[in-house]
Amino acid sequence: MLYMPRGIAGGVVKGKQAVWALGSMSGTSLDGVDAAMVLTDGEAILDFGPHAYRPYTPVERDVIRAAFGRWPGEAVVAEAAEVVETAHVEVLSRFSGADVVGFHGQTLAHDPGGRGTHQAGNGALLAQALGVPVVWDFRTADVQMGGQGAPLVPFFHHACARFIGADAPLAIVNLGGVGNVTWVDAAVDKPQEAGALLAFDTGPANAPVNDLMLARRGLAQDEGGALALIGKADQGVIDRFLALGYFHKMPPKSLDRNDFAMLIGAVSDLDDADAAATLTAAAAAAVVRGAEHFPRAVDRLLVTGGGRHNAAMMACLSQGFANVAPVEAVGLNGDMLEAQAFAYLAVRVARGLPTSSPTTTGVAAAVGGGRISRPDSAA
Repeated sequence: MLYMPRGIAGGVVKGKQAVWALGSMSGTSLDGVDAAMVLTDGEAILDFGPHAYRPYTPVERDVIRAAFGRWPGEAVVAEAAEVVETAHVEVLSRFSGADVVGFHGQTLAHDPGGRGTHQAGNGALLAQALGVPVVWDFRTADVQMGGQGAPLVPFFHHACARFIGADAPLAIVNLGGVGNVTWVDAAVDKPQEAGALLAFDTGPANAPVNDLMLARRGLAQDEGGALALIGKADQGVIDRFLALGYFHKMPPKSLDRNDFAMLIGAVSDLDDADAAATLTAAAAAAVVRGAEHFPRAVDRLLVTGGGRHNAAMMACLSQGFANVAPVEAVGLNGDMLEAQAFAYLAVRVARGLPTSSPTTTGVAAAVGGGRISRPDSAA
Protein backbone atom coordinates (compact mmCIF):
# COMPACT_ATOMS: atom_id res chain seq x y z
CA MET A 1 0.00 0.00 0.00
CA LEU A 2 1.38 3.38 -1.01
CA TYR A 3 -0.18 6.61 0.17
CA MET A 4 0.65 10.20 -0.64
CA PRO A 5 -0.41 13.04 1.67
CA ARG A 6 -3.00 15.41 0.29
CA GLY A 7 -1.44 18.81 -0.19
CA ILE A 8 0.99 18.45 2.72
CA ALA A 9 4.57 19.55 2.15
CA GLY A 10 7.24 16.98 2.83
CA GLY A 11 10.13 17.41 5.24
CA VAL A 12 10.21 17.86 8.97
CA VAL A 13 7.44 19.07 11.24
CA LYS A 14 7.51 22.85 11.51
CA GLY A 15 5.39 25.28 13.49
CA LYS A 16 1.74 24.42 13.77
CA GLN A 17 1.22 23.07 10.27
CA ALA A 18 -0.69 19.81 10.00
CA VAL A 19 1.37 16.92 8.71
CA TRP A 20 0.83 13.29 7.92
CA ALA A 21 2.46 11.16 10.58
CA LEU A 22 2.92 7.39 10.42
CA GLY A 23 2.83 5.46 13.67
CA SER A 24 3.47 1.86 14.63
CA MET A 25 2.76 -0.38 17.59
CA SER A 26 3.85 -3.85 18.62
CA GLY A 27 2.04 -4.82 21.81
CA THR A 28 2.74 -7.37 24.51
CA SER A 29 0.07 -9.68 23.11
CA LEU A 30 2.60 -10.36 20.31
CA ASP A 31 0.13 -10.61 17.46
CA GLY A 32 2.14 -8.39 15.14
CA VAL A 33 2.87 -4.81 14.06
CA ASP A 34 0.13 -2.26 13.41
CA ALA A 35 0.89 0.86 11.34
CA ALA A 36 -1.37 3.81 10.59
CA MET A 37 -1.30 7.41 9.38
CA VAL A 38 -2.85 10.45 11.05
CA LEU A 39 -3.15 14.03 9.83
CA THR A 40 -2.45 16.25 12.83
CA ASP A 41 -0.79 19.40 14.05
CA GLY A 42 0.07 17.63 17.32
CA GLU A 43 -3.03 18.95 19.05
CA ALA A 44 -6.14 18.26 16.95
CA ILE A 45 -6.80 15.19 14.83
CA LEU A 46 -7.76 16.39 11.37
CA ASP A 47 -8.03 13.10 9.52
CA PHE A 48 -7.13 9.44 9.66
CA GLY A 49 -5.18 7.86 6.81
CA PRO A 50 -4.57 4.29 5.69
CA HIS A 51 -3.31 1.50 7.88
CA ALA A 52 -1.65 -1.89 7.58
CA TYR A 53 -0.84 -4.92 9.69
CA ARG A 54 2.08 -7.30 9.62
CA PRO A 55 1.64 -10.42 11.81
CA TYR A 56 4.56 -12.02 13.57
CA THR A 57 5.36 -15.56 12.53
CA PRO A 58 5.33 -18.22 15.26
CA VAL A 59 9.14 -18.28 15.18
CA GLU A 60 9.37 -14.50 15.52
CA ARG A 61 6.87 -14.59 18.35
CA ASP A 62 8.96 -17.18 20.18
CA VAL A 63 12.12 -15.08 19.82
CA ILE A 64 10.44 -12.00 21.29
CA ARG A 65 8.71 -13.97 24.02
CA ALA A 66 12.07 -15.40 25.12
CA ALA A 67 13.30 -11.83 25.71
CA PHE A 68 10.42 -10.73 27.94
CA GLY A 69 11.70 -9.43 31.26
CA ARG A 70 15.20 -8.86 29.90
CA TRP A 71 17.24 -5.67 29.65
CA PRO A 72 19.72 -4.32 27.06
CA GLY A 73 22.78 -6.52 26.77
CA GLU A 74 21.12 -9.61 28.22
CA ALA A 75 20.70 -12.89 26.36
CA VAL A 76 18.42 -12.95 23.29
CA VAL A 77 17.60 -9.21 23.52
CA ALA A 78 19.60 -8.41 20.39
CA GLU A 79 17.83 -11.19 18.49
CA ALA A 80 14.45 -9.89 19.61
CA ALA A 81 15.35 -6.34 18.62
CA GLU A 82 16.35 -7.51 15.15
CA VAL A 83 12.99 -9.26 14.71
CA VAL A 84 11.16 -6.12 15.83
CA GLU A 85 13.16 -3.83 13.55
CA THR A 86 12.80 -6.10 10.51
CA ALA A 87 9.05 -6.47 10.94
CA HIS A 88 8.58 -2.73 11.39
CA VAL A 89 10.63 -1.83 8.32
CA GLU A 90 8.59 -4.30 6.27
CA VAL A 91 5.23 -2.83 7.20
CA LEU A 92 6.24 0.85 7.40
CA SER A 93 7.88 0.74 3.97
CA ARG A 94 4.45 0.03 2.46
CA PHE A 95 3.55 3.69 3.05
CA SER A 96 4.82 6.86 1.43
CA GLY A 97 4.26 10.52 2.14
CA ALA A 98 4.82 10.53 5.89
CA ASP A 99 6.61 13.58 7.27
CA VAL A 100 7.53 11.78 10.47
CA VAL A 101 7.31 8.24 11.89
CA GLY A 102 6.48 7.32 15.46
CA PHE A 103 8.11 4.03 16.47
CA HIS A 104 7.14 2.59 19.84
CA GLY A 105 9.29 -0.54 19.69
CA GLN A 106 8.54 -3.70 21.64
CA THR A 107 8.34 -3.47 25.42
CA LEU A 108 10.43 -6.24 26.95
CA ALA A 109 10.69 -5.00 30.54
CA HIS A 110 9.04 -2.23 32.51
CA ASP A 111 10.17 -1.35 36.04
CA PRO A 112 9.52 2.34 36.82
CA GLY A 113 11.20 3.30 40.06
CA GLY A 114 13.67 0.46 39.52
CA ARG A 115 15.63 -0.36 36.39
CA GLY A 116 13.44 1.81 34.18
CA THR A 117 11.73 0.75 30.98
CA HIS A 118 13.00 -1.15 27.95
CA GLN A 119 11.54 -1.05 24.45
CA ALA A 120 13.52 -3.12 21.96
CA GLY A 121 14.24 -1.59 18.58
CA ASN A 122 16.54 1.16 17.35
CA GLY A 123 14.74 4.11 15.76
CA ALA A 124 17.95 5.35 14.15
CA LEU A 125 18.10 2.15 12.08
CA LEU A 126 14.50 2.66 11.00
CA ALA A 127 15.20 6.26 9.99
CA GLN A 128 18.03 5.07 7.75
CA ALA A 129 15.91 2.31 6.24
CA LEU A 130 12.81 4.45 5.67
CA GLY A 131 14.44 7.76 4.78
CA VAL A 132 12.10 9.63 7.15
CA PRO A 133 12.70 11.18 10.60
CA VAL A 134 11.74 8.69 13.32
CA VAL A 135 10.62 9.56 16.85
CA TRP A 136 11.22 6.74 19.32
CA ASP A 137 12.11 5.89 22.93
CA PHE A 138 8.94 7.65 24.07
CA ARG A 139 8.92 6.43 27.67
CA THR A 140 12.41 6.94 29.11
CA ALA A 141 12.19 10.68 29.81
CA ASP A 142 8.97 10.23 31.76
CA VAL A 143 10.48 7.46 33.91
CA GLN A 144 13.64 9.49 34.51
CA MET A 145 11.46 12.30 35.86
CA GLY A 146 9.70 9.99 38.29
CA GLY A 147 6.77 8.94 36.12
CA GLN A 148 5.47 5.46 35.42
CA GLY A 149 6.27 5.77 31.70
CA ALA A 150 2.83 4.34 30.97
CA PRO A 151 0.23 4.58 29.71
CA LEU A 152 1.23 7.03 26.98
CA VAL A 153 -1.90 6.95 24.83
CA PRO A 154 -4.10 9.21 27.06
CA PHE A 155 -3.08 12.44 25.31
CA PHE A 156 -4.23 10.85 22.05
CA HIS A 157 -7.42 9.63 23.71
CA HIS A 158 -8.14 13.25 24.67
CA ALA A 159 -7.73 14.26 21.02
CA CYS A 160 -10.01 11.38 19.98
CA ALA A 161 -12.70 12.46 22.43
CA ARG A 162 -12.63 15.97 20.97
CA PHE A 163 -12.59 14.53 17.43
CA ILE A 164 -15.83 12.60 18.06
CA GLY A 165 -17.43 15.58 19.81
CA ALA A 166 -17.81 13.95 23.23
CA ASP A 167 -19.93 16.20 25.44
CA ALA A 168 -19.65 14.23 28.70
CA PRO A 169 -16.82 12.41 30.48
CA LEU A 170 -16.07 9.02 28.98
CA ALA A 171 -13.55 6.24 29.49
CA ILE A 172 -11.49 4.48 26.85
CA VAL A 173 -10.12 1.13 27.94
CA ASN A 174 -7.43 -0.59 25.90
CA LEU A 175 -7.36 -4.35 26.31
CA GLY A 176 -4.06 -5.54 24.91
CA GLY A 177 -1.64 -7.76 26.79
CA VAL A 178 -2.11 -5.42 29.76
CA GLY A 179 -5.23 -3.31 30.25
CA ASN A 180 -5.16 0.44 30.60
CA VAL A 181 -7.92 3.01 30.94
CA THR A 182 -8.19 6.72 30.26
CA TRP A 183 -10.87 8.85 31.88
CA VAL A 184 -11.40 11.85 29.59
CA ASP A 185 -13.19 15.17 29.93
CA ALA A 186 -13.02 16.61 26.41
CA ALA A 187 -14.44 19.92 27.64
CA VAL A 188 -10.98 20.71 29.02
CA ASP A 189 -9.03 22.28 26.18
CA LYS A 190 -5.58 20.70 26.54
CA PRO A 191 -4.68 17.21 27.78
CA GLN A 192 -2.05 18.45 30.23
CA GLU A 193 -4.52 20.76 31.99
CA ALA A 194 -6.04 19.84 35.34
CA GLY A 195 -9.24 17.85 35.03
CA ALA A 196 -8.66 16.67 31.48
CA LEU A 197 -7.41 13.14 32.10
CA LEU A 198 -6.81 10.35 34.54
CA ALA A 199 -5.09 7.23 33.28
CA PHE A 200 -3.58 4.04 34.64
CA ASP A 201 -3.04 0.36 33.93
CA THR A 202 -6.06 -1.59 35.16
CA GLY A 203 -4.43 -5.01 35.36
CA PRO A 204 -3.81 -7.94 33.03
CA ALA A 205 -5.98 -8.16 29.94
CA ASN A 206 -5.29 -10.64 27.14
CA ALA A 207 -1.82 -11.79 28.22
CA PRO A 208 -2.87 -14.44 30.80
CA VAL A 209 -5.53 -15.90 28.50
CA ASN A 210 -3.11 -15.94 25.57
CA ASP A 211 -0.46 -17.65 27.70
CA LEU A 212 -3.02 -20.20 28.90
CA MET A 213 -4.13 -21.02 25.35
CA LEU A 214 -0.54 -21.39 24.19
CA ALA A 215 0.43 -23.65 27.09
CA ARG A 216 -2.64 -25.87 27.00
CA ARG A 217 -3.74 -25.90 23.38
CA GLY A 218 -0.86 -24.49 21.34
CA LEU A 219 -3.05 -21.59 20.18
CA ALA A 220 -2.22 -17.89 20.19
CA GLN A 221 -5.49 -16.80 21.79
CA ASP A 222 -9.05 -17.70 22.76
CA GLU A 223 -10.55 -16.60 19.45
CA GLY A 224 -13.59 -14.44 20.08
CA GLY A 225 -13.73 -15.68 23.68
CA ALA A 226 -15.32 -18.90 22.43
CA LEU A 227 -13.74 -21.11 25.09
CA ALA A 228 -14.41 -18.67 27.94
CA LEU A 229 -18.07 -18.46 26.91
CA ILE A 230 -18.63 -22.14 27.62
CA GLY A 231 -16.70 -22.09 30.90
CA LYS A 232 -17.62 -21.00 34.42
CA ALA A 233 -15.45 -18.42 36.16
CA ASP A 234 -14.07 -19.31 39.59
CA GLN A 235 -15.15 -16.39 41.78
CA GLY A 236 -12.73 -17.40 44.53
CA VAL A 237 -9.76 -16.92 42.20
CA ILE A 238 -11.14 -13.56 41.09
CA ASP A 239 -11.69 -12.39 44.67
CA ARG A 240 -8.13 -13.33 45.65
CA PHE A 241 -6.86 -11.58 42.55
CA LEU A 242 -8.72 -8.35 43.37
CA ALA A 243 -7.35 -8.47 46.94
CA LEU A 244 -3.79 -7.99 45.64
CA GLY A 245 -2.04 -4.78 46.63
CA TYR A 246 -1.99 -3.28 43.14
CA PHE A 247 -5.74 -2.71 43.18
CA HIS A 248 -5.52 -0.67 46.34
CA LYS A 249 -2.89 1.71 44.97
CA MET A 250 -4.03 5.13 43.85
CA PRO A 251 -3.35 5.98 40.19
CA PRO A 252 -1.39 6.78 38.19
CA LYS A 253 0.15 3.31 38.21
CA SER A 254 1.48 0.90 35.62
CA LEU A 255 2.33 -2.75 35.12
CA ASP A 256 4.67 -5.08 33.31
CA ARG A 257 3.18 -7.83 31.19
CA ASN A 258 4.37 -10.51 33.60
CA ASP A 259 3.31 -8.85 36.86
CA PHE A 260 0.32 -11.21 37.15
CA ALA A 261 1.96 -14.37 35.84
CA MET A 262 0.73 -16.05 39.04
CA LEU A 263 -2.77 -16.14 37.55
CA ILE A 264 -1.84 -19.13 35.41
CA GLY A 265 -0.98 -21.06 38.55
CA ALA A 266 -4.20 -19.92 40.20
CA VAL A 267 -6.26 -21.67 37.50
CA SER A 268 -4.04 -24.74 37.17
CA ASP A 269 -6.67 -27.04 38.69
CA LEU A 270 -9.46 -25.79 36.42
CA ASP A 271 -10.33 -27.31 33.06
CA ASP A 272 -9.52 -25.29 29.94
CA ALA A 273 -12.90 -23.61 29.57
CA ASP A 274 -13.24 -22.68 33.24
CA ALA A 275 -9.66 -21.42 33.32
CA ALA A 276 -10.24 -19.23 30.26
CA ALA A 277 -13.50 -17.93 31.74
CA THR A 278 -11.77 -17.10 35.02
CA LEU A 279 -8.86 -15.25 33.46
CA THR A 280 -11.20 -13.32 31.17
CA ALA A 281 -13.53 -12.37 34.02
CA ALA A 282 -10.55 -11.32 36.14
CA ALA A 283 -9.34 -8.92 33.45
CA ALA A 284 -12.80 -7.35 33.19
CA ALA A 285 -13.15 -7.19 36.98
CA ALA A 286 -9.90 -5.23 37.15
CA VAL A 287 -11.38 -2.60 34.81
CA VAL A 288 -14.56 -2.39 36.90
CA ARG A 289 -12.49 -2.00 40.07
CA GLY A 290 -10.44 0.71 38.38
CA ALA A 291 -13.56 2.77 37.73
CA GLU A 292 -13.69 3.48 41.47
CA HIS A 293 -10.85 5.94 40.86
CA PHE A 294 -12.65 7.98 38.17
CA PRO A 295 -13.13 11.65 39.16
CA ARG A 296 -16.73 11.50 37.93
CA ALA A 297 -18.98 8.79 36.53
CA VAL A 298 -18.64 8.21 32.79
CA ASP A 299 -21.31 8.39 30.13
CA ARG A 300 -19.87 5.35 28.33
CA LEU A 301 -16.98 2.91 28.24
CA LEU A 302 -15.36 2.59 24.83
CA VAL A 303 -13.22 -0.51 24.30
CA THR A 304 -10.20 -0.77 22.05
CA GLY A 305 -7.51 -3.40 21.55
CA GLY A 306 -7.92 -7.11 20.94
CA GLY A 307 -10.10 -7.62 23.99
CA ARG A 308 -13.07 -5.96 22.30
CA HIS A 309 -13.30 -8.97 19.97
CA ASN A 310 -13.68 -11.28 22.96
CA ALA A 311 -17.43 -11.71 23.51
CA ALA A 312 -16.88 -13.10 27.01
CA MET A 313 -14.75 -10.09 27.98
CA MET A 314 -17.32 -7.63 26.65
CA ALA A 315 -20.14 -9.45 28.47
CA CYS A 316 -18.21 -9.23 31.75
CA LEU A 317 -17.57 -5.51 31.25
CA SER A 318 -21.27 -4.95 30.57
CA GLN A 319 -22.01 -6.28 34.04
CA GLY A 320 -20.03 -3.41 35.53
CA PHE A 321 -20.86 -0.52 33.16
CA ALA A 322 -24.21 0.61 31.77
CA ASN A 323 -22.94 1.59 28.32
CA VAL A 324 -20.13 -0.51 26.85
CA ALA A 325 -19.20 -0.47 23.16
CA PRO A 326 -16.19 -0.99 20.91
CA VAL A 327 -14.61 2.26 19.72
CA GLU A 328 -15.94 1.53 16.24
CA ALA A 329 -19.34 2.65 17.58
CA VAL A 330 -18.02 6.24 17.49
CA GLY A 331 -16.10 5.90 14.22
CA LEU A 332 -12.66 5.01 15.57
CA ASN A 333 -10.52 2.00 14.63
CA GLY A 334 -9.80 -0.21 17.62
CA ASP A 335 -7.23 -2.29 15.78
CA MET A 336 -5.14 0.76 14.90
CA LEU A 337 -5.74 3.18 17.76
CA GLU A 338 -2.35 2.63 19.41
CA ALA A 339 -0.45 2.91 16.12
CA GLN A 340 -2.37 6.12 15.43
CA ALA A 341 -1.50 7.30 18.93
CA PHE A 342 2.22 7.04 18.30
CA ALA A 343 1.83 8.87 14.99
CA TYR A 344 0.10 11.66 16.92
CA LEU A 345 2.66 11.61 19.74
CA ALA A 346 5.52 11.78 17.23
CA VAL A 347 4.23 15.13 16.03
CA ARG A 348 3.89 16.35 19.61
CA VAL A 349 7.51 15.37 20.30
CA ALA A 350 8.68 17.07 17.10
CA ARG A 351 6.85 20.25 18.14
CA GLY A 352 8.13 20.17 21.72
CA LEU A 353 4.70 19.52 23.25
CA PRO A 354 4.19 17.36 26.36
CA THR A 355 3.23 13.72 25.94
CA SER A 356 2.47 12.84 29.58
CA SER A 357 1.43 14.60 32.77
CA PRO A 358 0.95 13.99 36.50
CA THR A 359 -2.54 12.54 35.96
CA THR A 360 -1.49 10.11 33.23
CA THR A 361 1.85 8.70 34.40
CA GLY A 362 2.45 10.37 37.76
CA VAL A 363 5.39 12.36 36.41
CA ALA A 364 6.14 15.48 38.48
CA ALA A 365 5.16 17.88 35.70
CA ALA A 366 3.98 17.68 32.10
CA VAL A 367 6.87 16.33 30.05
CA GLY A 368 7.61 15.51 26.43
CA GLY A 369 9.50 12.31 25.76
CA GLY A 370 11.06 10.75 22.70
CA ARG A 371 14.25 10.84 20.70
CA ILE A 372 14.34 12.03 17.09
CA SER A 373 16.57 10.26 14.57
CA ARG A 374 16.99 11.60 11.06
CA PRO A 375 17.96 9.49 8.07
CA ASP A 376 21.09 11.57 7.50
CA SER A 377 22.34 11.10 11.07
CA ALA A 378 23.46 8.16 13.18
CA ALA A 379 21.87 9.76 16.27
